[in-house]
Amino acid sequence: MRPLSSSDFLDLWERGGYLHPLDQGLLALGAALPQTSYENLADWPLGRRNRALAELRYRCFGSRLQGWTACARCGEKLEFELDGRTLAAETADAERSLSEPIVVKGHSFRLPTSRDMASVAQETDSHSAAIRLMEGCSVDAAESAAWSEEDLEEVGERMAQADPMAEILLTLRCPVCDNEWSAALDIATFLWAEIEARAKRILFEVHALASAYGWTEKEVLSLSEHRRALYMGMVQE
Repeated sequence: MRPLSSSDFLDLWERGGYLHPLDQGLLALGAALPQTSYENLADWPLGRRNRALAELRYRCFGSRLQGWTACARCGEKLEFELDGRTLAAETADAERSLSEPIVVKGHSFRLPTSRDMASVAQETDSHSAAIRLMEGCSVDAAESAAWSEEDLEEVGERMAQADPMAEILLTLRCPVCDNEWSAALDIATFLWAEIEARAKRILFEVHALASAYGWTEKEVLSLSEHRRALYMGMVQE
């Protein structure tokens, strides 16, 4: 996996600004893994995709991952911070477990992928979405009518156990009202927000340096980030 260049940030932001977050995540991975096709990335289990996105974020923005949310009980704004390297950690055992089918009542299921999630993204009813997702992941084409709510929950729990990185959950506590809850961290959406912010900063630098020195965008982007920052400092002074 290669880190993204300044040109990559601009290209991604321009191409992916109006895409669904699922597609934005795959687009970013495609830029970092040019030898892997988009179709292949779309078929990765969600946990593998999330670990790869976390690694890409670490390579581009460092280990410090900061965000904020609000307490559902009192509305207090809360900041959180975690080490992004822990999200990017991957073991051979974890990779092997992602390829093993899940068996429930004699029926086999593979783990959900980005392609599967896209197929139910427009579904407004959670129960219908769960059935469609299970049908899409069924290896032996199990009939949805034969499955109860308890069966759906069991399949979901087994999938979560087999692929814990498919959903990144943070445990948060409000210092004001002592409310404690779990919140999901969408690493694809989080990374894309940082890509967008970086792209806008780069555009500002291109504009400032082009105006000051008459350089083209290509010439500005050819500078290292450190050298570009030094020139920006001189321009702003």
